[in-house]
Amino acid sequence: MSHNLKTLKQQFLEYIEIEKGRSLKTVENYDHYLTRFLGFLKSDSPQAITSESIREFRLWLNRQSSGRSRGGNDIGGTLKKKTQNYYLISLRAFLKYLARRNVSTLSPEHIELAKVGERHIDLISSDELKRLMEAPKGDDLKALRDKAILELLFSTGLRVSELCSLPRDIDLHGDELSVRGKGDKVRVVFISDEAKKALRKYLDKRVDLGDSLFAKIAGDDRKINDSSGLTSRSIERIIKFYAIKAGISKKVTPHIIRHCFATDLLGNGADLRSVQMLLGHANIGTTQIYTHITDSELKRVHKQFHNKRK
Repeated sequence: MSHNLKTLKQQFLEYIEIEKGRSLKTVENYDHYLTRFLGFLKSDSPQAITSESIREFRLWLNRQSSGRSRGGNDIGGTLKKKTQNYYLISLRAFLKYLARRNVSTLSPEHIELAKVGERHIDLISSDELKRLMEAPKGDDLKALRDKAILELLFSTGLRVSELCSLPRDIDLHGDELSVRGKGDKVRVVFISDEAKKALRKYLDKRVDLGDSLFAKIAGDDRKINDSSGLTSRSIERIIKFYAIKAGISKKVTPHIIRHCFATDLLGNGADLRSVQMLLGHANIGTTQIYTHITDSELKRVHKQFHNKRK
């Protein structure tokens, strides 16, 4: 049977969407990375994927501009190693699929990821976090909604996409909440008393019939005229607004609050495995990035308190 890469790529994308249960955004990303590789390859034959063609593609990738710009000036430089690895991960997954289909081509084991530097985590201080949480003022619906968003993010460590997908009818009588995260996996997170209090005040104020927990608010009366839920981008804008209002000069995002959630747990003695489960990380190696933060804190403590003999 003859195979062509364009058809095989489409079948692979359908496979990861239907059988592997990947999100549409993930499928879209795989499509982008693979399409770019096939465009570079300039061949529709699986046999054209060789160690040499992969080497040439990696060299080509390493010389590409990131394409990011600010004020019309290119500031991105070449593609980051992490971004280059996204292409290689997609290509390796595609080759694994071809091997499963018994298509004669390069073995996926021949693709090694580029070494990347240690991941740097941006954090805000405990004082800045406190100011951020207190930034929404007033008893109008918008202020109550935004206060609930901030409290729930810090209480649970949810990803912003997970927060946006929450339904309005969540049970606030208990301390647990089931969420569906990456890979369609369900995990349990826990809601603090502060978050439950903020959520109740917000929900008690709502009179609309919308299904989303966090809905759009429009108009001068600050009522929910559009019952559709907030998007990830909307949540990011809300948090940026309150960070500026709180006088925080650093960039603050929903993911920064997720970082604060993790480092707060570890700093107070939580074990790494438990934090991994609460964050919904598939690999504990992802969670281990936070140990560098707590190690830095230990270094500060050692420097401050060790060998104070006079």
